[in-house]
Amino acid sequence: MHMADALVSPAIGGVMMAASAGAMVYSVARMKKDGPGEKKIPVMGVVGAFVFAAQMINFTIPGTGSSGHIGGGMLLAAMLGGPPAYVVMAVVLAIQAFFFGDGGILALGANIWNLGFYTCFVVFPLIYKKIMRKGITNKRIFVASIVSVVAALQMGAFSVVLETLASGVTDLPFALFAGLMQPIHLAIGAVEGVVTAAVLCYVHRARPELLESAVRGRPLAGNLKLKRVVAVLAVAAVIA
Repeated sequence: MHMADALVSPAIGGVMMAASAGAMVYSVARMKKDGPGEKKIPVMGVVGAFVFAAQMINFTIPGTGSSGHIGGGMLLAAMLGGPPAYVVMAVVLAIQAFFFGDGGILALGANIWNLGFYTCFVVFPLIYKKIMRKGITNKRIFVASIVSVVAALQMGAFSVVLETLASGVTDLPFALFAGLMQPIHLAIGAVEGVVTAAVLCYVHRARPELLESAVRGRPLAGNLKLKRVVAVLAVAAVIA
């Protein structure tokens, strides 16, 4: 879903950068108010590294100029909460754009919005958290993960279509462009949903307080030990 600079006009790129920056300001303010806690900082780092590595494995979607890949936003949100997850996603995408040429600089705001905003501020609170409100179980984790990831990627992919068409840089008609983007991201979402669910089920078994903290919006307990979870995620990041 990484958009190249060729897909966005300066006007659309500027608008999306402003929107993404506004969401970043809000996220940082919320983190300062709520306090992510020292315990959550290592998790932010290793989950961010895992998402970074997973996103680097992508493929071009023919005829669109965009790419398909695992988003990772729901994994971030489910473990960190919406605002911290958005910050981590923005940092991951910025590093990819500036240092690895994966995604354009002009399109950075659009990429952050498409991969971060919908997941962290729309799908996570309105779908994932509602499924979990009666208690976190492995069954609910699987249902919530798959439904949420699919929904988030569909929103992001559709946003790519709208941003590209609004930029006036493609000859593809709306129906054809959407027909190329949405089905492939439906398949990607299903696979990513299962992967996300598997990771979250392990975290729930090892340290259920971590998922409870994200869903309930509460800080982590000061005596919570996360070494095993951090170690497993670090290994997964290296393997990815």
